[in-house]
Amino acid sequence: MHFPSSVDVAIIGAGAAGLGAAHALTDSGLSVIVLEARDRLGGRAWTVQASPEVTFDVGCGWLHSADKNSFVSIARQLGFELNKDLPPWRERAYGNAFPESERDDFMHAMDAFYERLWEAAQKGKDEPASLSLEPGNRWNPMLDAISTYINGCELKDMSTLDWDAYEDTNLNWRVRRGYGALIAAYGAPCPVALNCNVTLIDHSDKRIRIGTSRGTLTADKVIVTVPTNLIAEEVLRFSPPLPAKIDAAAGLPLGVDDKVMLALGDAEAFPTEGNLRGATMRTEMGTYHIRPFGQPCIEGFFGGSFARELEDAGDGAFAAHSIDEIAGFLGNDIRRKLKPLCESRWAHDPFARGSYSHALPGHAGDRAALATPVDGRLFFAGEATSPTFFTTAHGARDSGERAAMEVLAALGRS
Repeated sequence: MHFPSSVDVAIIGAGAAGLGAAHALTDSGLSVIVLEARDRLGGRAWTVQASPEVTFDVGCGWLHSADKNSFVSIARQLGFELNKDLPPWRERAYGNAFPESERDDFMHAMDAFYERLWEAAQKGKDEPASLSLEPGNRWNPMLDAISTYINGCELKDMSTLDWDAYEDTNLNWRVRRGYGALIAAYGAPCPVALNCNVTLIDHSDKRIRIGTSRGTLTADKVIVTVPTNLIAEEVLRFSPPLPAKIDAAAGLPLGVDDKVMLALGDAEAFPTEGNLRGATMRTEMGTYHIRPFGQPCIEGFFGGSFARELEDAGDGAFAAHSIDEIAGFLGNDIRRKLKPLCESRWAHDPFARGSYSHALPGHAGDRAALATPVDGRLFFAGEATSPTFFTTAHGARDSGERAAMEVLAALGRS
């Protein structure tokens, strides 16, 4: 779109939060522009056609807390089919890599851990979640692995109070055409300038000056929706500096979660929506979703420091490790049926530098601190600012809507 020199409201980032803010300002009478560094909409939501037969959500894929998820009604409005099949996380294990008796024992250990975690949170101490592990429990490494999938980090780096604050209604749906495709369609009507990397927000004058890779523009109000790592590392710089925002963002770093998609030959011999993982007693492990939506593929999921190590190992490392691990579970014959299609590397994405936020121990309060407006002119949104739906696309979208309402209130239009 045309790149303006001046607008009423500039929104930084065309992920779910920025698009939510733009939608909320649609009929406000204000001139609005969304500035997006990438060449596409969606941010950490991104759907690709990995092969003619396989659609792959490189980023978020599950509509968590579907009964409270604002993207459910948006999907229906836009004609996106919702899939309500049960997730493969607890049931539908495939093969003998994780025998049922072992699975039951592990689930008991996990439920007991969650109970201790809840009890610790009720005491109000914002301690590392790892302190709720039962000393010596043989399942502790796998409980740590679960944390890497959920939080993008190991338990030692996870705030107990933050974990407890997350709202999960245990209803998880999917979008058949892809969550990323849904969010891109949601953003299609919005006024977005792509390939527009914002590096400076100068709020020293009456009007805010925004420095971008496409030139400079001014705005009365700015809504910042970029990932926390970009604020903490001052990739996006404020002038004058905002040390309280930098500190809050640093307390809410983005963990790492990555996916790999493997084509599966002779797919009809395998169950749809199956789960594969082993009783490996280690944190460095993947978990695998067999034939999501019945597609001829296996999707692998990795988190935490292990995902970061595989990213650092370069392109193809997730696929290579996945094929080795799956062959360890199902036998070497499976190798000839698996072919790498696509993998994510979110920590190496310069505009994300991670997957989604977690509060470090002692920093659960930083979500509210990050969300607080500055001088009635700078407003903040994004999944990291959501009080209960952080780490999710709908939490991000709702926070963008909240920031837009704060803009309107500051202008006396609420």
